[in-house]
Amino acid sequence: MTTFRNSNADAECNAYNAAFHELGLSWVWDNRLYASAIGDADDRTGLRNYLARHQPHLLTAHDADFLVEAILDAKQRCGEQLSAAGCNPAAFIDWSALQQRQIGV
Repeated sequence: MTTFRNSNADAECNAYNAAFHELGLSWVWDNRLYASAIGDADDRTGLRNYLARHQPHLLTAHDADFLVEAILDAKQRCGEQLSAAGCNPAAFIDWSALQQRQIGV
């Protein structure tokens, strides 16, 4: 089911969630988590803070700047692909369902 909401936060969440999905990260952000993670900070600072607070194990294997740039690059690419495909960037997408693994896939 697709629900259309014309919110910048919804569009940002979709772009982030598409990036997480592309990168194989099982994170799913809703508007509340997006606001908590990014808040009033810029994307880079917000992501660095989110990684330090919620995904510190990744920082033992990867440089924070590398992860942040990989996520932001994927976010921009995914956002552009959604727009180029004619998708409403703020349409509700059930990213949790997309993240579920299927047997045999």
